[in-house]
Amino acid sequence: MRNSIERQHRQYNGGRKLLKGMATVMALAVAPALSFAQTGTAETDPAYTESLLEEVIVTATRREQTIQEVPMSITAFTGAQLAELQADNLNSIQGAVPNLNLVKGRGSNSSVNIFIRGVGQPDALQTFDPAVEPSLDDVYMSRIQGGLFKLYDIERVEVLRGPQGTLYGKNTPGGAIRLITRTPGQEFEAQAGVLFGNYNRFQAKAYMSGPLSDSFALGLSVLYDERDGFVTDPNDGRKYNDEDTIVTRLKGSWDINDDVNVTFSGDYTKEDVQLTLGRAEAALVALNYNATFTGFTPVVLQPAPTGKWGFMTATDMGDFGGQKTDNYGGNITVGWDINEQTTFRSITAYRKLETASYIDIDASIYELGDVFVGLDQSQFSQEFQLLGDNGDDLNWVAGLYYLNEKVPSNQTAWADDYLQYVGIPISFTRTVADDLNTKSYAAFGQVDWQFADRWTLGVGLRYTYEKKDYFRTTSTFSNLLGNADPAYEFDESDDWSDWTPTFTLSYDMNDNVRWYGRLANGFKSGGFNGRANSSVDKSTFDPESVWTGEIGAKTIMANGTFQANYALFISKYDDFQARVSVGEGLDLRFPVLNAATLDLWGAEVDFVWAPVEAVQLSSQLGYLNSEYGDGGFTGADGVQDEPAFAPKLTARFAGMYSFFLSGGSTLNFNASASYRDSMWLSVDNLDTLWESDYWVLDGFISWVSQGGRWTVLAGIKNAGDKEYKVEGQEFRSVGNIQTAYYGDPKTYTLSLDWKF
Repeated sequence: MRNSIERQHRQYNGGRKLLKGMATVMALAVAPALSFAQTGTAETDPAYTESLLEEVIVTATRREQTIQEVPMSITAFTGAQLAELQADNLNSIQGAVPNLNLVKGRGSNSSVNIFIRGVGQPDALQTFDPAVEPSLDDVYMSRIQGGLFKLYDIERVEVLRGPQGTLYGKNTPGGAIRLITRTPGQEFEAQAGVLFGNYNRFQAKAYMSGPLSDSFALGLSVLYDERDGFVTDPNDGRKYNDEDTIVTRLKGSWDINDDVNVTFSGDYTKEDVQLTLGRAEAALVALNYNATFTGFTPVVLQPAPTGKWGFMTATDMGDFGGQKTDNYGGNITVGWDINEQTTFRSITAYRKLETASYIDIDASIYELGDVFVGLDQSQFSQEFQLLGDNGDDLNWVAGLYYLNEKVPSNQTAWADDYLQYVGIPISFTRTVADDLNTKSYAAFGQVDWQFADRWTLGVGLRYTYEKKDYFRTTSTFSNLLGNADPAYEFDESDDWSDWTPTFTLSYDMNDNVRWYGRLANGFKSGGFNGRANSSVDKSTFDPESVWTGEIGAKTIMANGTFQANYALFISKYDDFQARVSVGEGLDLRFPVLNAATLDLWGAEVDFVWAPVEAVQLSSQLGYLNSEYGDGGFTGADGVQDEPAFAPKLTARFAGMYSFFLSGGSTLNFNASASYRDSMWLSVDNLDTLWESDYWVLDGFISWVSQGGRWTVLAGIKNAGDKEYKVEGQEFRSVGNIQTAYYGDPKTYTLSLDWKF
């Protein structure tokens, strides 16, 4: 185990030095921009307004602002910037955001695992809530299942780092990720494209929008994406970890009159793929009991692997079925300009998520952790907002929020190879039926007051009340151990409430430099142990809470060609929720508890520089020091060193060079390198579920015709074909299961896009 006080001491001192160094860099980097206070501003120096950088408008504070005006750490991507990332899915933005860990969830092709600054959801079970809120057009998405969105027909993506408890409510102690789709307007638009790649990749997409009258516009988009699997079963040649997805979206905008607008949208995603397989990183074992059932001997079924994986996994579940996901919903947003200073907004939404997934948790030919999970989630939400200003120095927002979510599920687990009786296999099947109902109510408000010429104070507060009802029944069936139907029932209700304030203070040094400070609180709802199979496991865990203090600077320099944003933060994370391991042997308990507190601190730098029109350089750097507080977190192997999914360093360096050809077309060369430091992939720090630091290289060459109507792009991702782990699944008490899931191998594509 990498568990050494001396190592922790070195890391702590090294981290302090690095943080101090980054603070110094921050001060030195800001200093040149301060000279504009005497030599020129955006108002007095016309040359300064000729920026080569795209100005991104966001609505993170519920009103339109540029990124530079928002007093918090935020990264945003326009549709064009997503194209430069070759972003197909939401996890494509990993690396382009400091201190963000965003990957495909374990054992699933549609789930997402999101951590921001070390705060996230360490268990994928539906009775856990996310700690980073994903939303689609301001509609909260309650589950990480189905959360790996396709990034087509997207106007922009906003990543808000740090607690967002005031404006976004529960389950945002880590931050929020906002996806905003394109709204049709009064100009006709059309796009179409096809893409081909290795692994028989084929993608086709189309978008069309335009006016149907002077007051009504409609948009429609369709995407189809298919690919053979990355993983091969060496026994029969079958392919897994494939892609077969259809996404459609219809969105309309209706100006009822000069003051009232109604925007509505409906979307549907259908996915039908094979199993999503990982690699068994430790020896898999069965327990062979003696004739009197008084003792057992471990029997190695499959030894621990050696060498590289090579994307080869044998499975016994090839004939079981794959993974199906249907994710759809609709929302209506009504905006009413009551007067020049006041706007009322209503957001009404309904969503449905249906999954039917077979998962080979043990990733082997043995029946140890073979499971089926069927989810039938639905949610209705209603939000009212009242936004206004006094026409001078005051902006404010107030609102009410309601959510009603229902999550019934059924699960089956097969483990016929786990237990033996004097060498004879003991069949074992467990079935689970459960139902979780959540009702959440909130009231919130925030005021931003420019109390002096360059100073703005923001104060916000939200009250949330939440009630959960949970029912669970389990049954077991075995040829020798007998049947128990039901074996155990769990029927509980509980409720929680919380106040989540936010305080901000910003100072505009000049038109090029803004300093800010932010103190914010966020909480993640409490819940129930969704793995309880006996009264011993029955438990209710409390909400998590995170307080984060942050100071930062947002700067524009060099006549608008260099934009750099900096942040230093420190967080106190209380009542961390975790499923903990109970160790090896016959022990099918899976306790869930408020395991520990965490101390988190770090720094972030995000810059983009266009020294000349043909060149654009960018970089995102993050440092994170994360450690358990109050004596640490004790798992099956003793005190654990470090939290999972919290690499100390994340970095990305990118550049693009454009040749402006005769006739008006452009040839672009783009390359990027992303670095991720070593990190744990499970709450219990297991050497098998540890990933060393690594680099990933991406790039593309594109030709864009005059006017941008045609684009041809040849791209490559993971050019070095690096093999690296991104997720882990740990159930040592069942066959010593320790399974890792890997990032995609090298892929290359050729695409043709047309727009009008």
